[in-house]
Amino acid sequence: MSPDDRDFVTALASGLEVVRAFDAEHPRMTLSEVAERTGMNRAKARRFLLTLHALGYVRKRERHFELAPKVLQLGYAFLSANRYQHIIQSVLEDITAESGESSSLGVLEDDEVTYVARSSAKHRLMDISIAVGTRLPAAYTSMGRALLAQLSDEQLEAFLGRVTLDHHTDKAITERSALREQILKAREQGYVVVDQELDSGLRSLAVPVYYANGDLIGAINISTNATRVGLDILLGDYLPLLQRKAAELREQVL
Repeated sequence: MSPDDRDFVTALASGLEVVRAFDAEHPRMTLSEVAERTGMNRAKARRFLLTLHALGYVRKRERHFELAPKVLQLGYAFLSANRYQHIIQSVLEDITAESGESSSLGVLEDDEVTYVARSSAKHRLMDISIAVGTRLPAAYTSMGRALLAQLSDEQLEAFLGRVTLDHHTDKAITERSALREQILKAREQGYVVVDQELDSGLRSLAVPVYYANGDLIGAINISTNATRVGLDILLGDYLPLLQRKAAELREQVL
């Protein structure tokens, strides 16, 4: 369905866009900042913010707005409705127990990966905190590239045409042709390694996971520290572990 469809509710889409404008880098914003982040004019952004405030999803502190705890109910509704969540969480915890590393499951939303389940190791890998609901750029994450590899050629070209490639680290890919090559490689080999492209020292590995009927669930990963875990261990030990756990999920999630 496109925004031009008669059944498309523009107001609902805009309200959700305002909610999604808040993230780890923008936890508190003024009206002007929300308008700029969403591309709305100030009057429109103000109406949505005040409506969300009246419903309890947004708090206002002087000139700044921030999400209220009630927003968590939206995420909890997804987790509660997903009858396989406990199976996925158990598999991720098994991966952490066997590898000693953090493991997550993510899905592709727009041009980002959204974390929907996570098992955290004790050591911290990134400057930002990763939790369920965290969104990261698909182009620079192993789960993102694993999921982009599942797109059709037409969908992939559309993504490559609109995505912004940032120089997050000295290792980050900034050429569309190079990114396309890595995604097509992931499609062929069935796994992805992203080595310190999003954050210095962060090395991650991901594989896609499927339902028993072959439909895509998302991707699971293992995140490691590049100085502690070499590529030989990542591919020799952790890749078979991820592939085995992905196969287990496919058997259990109908």
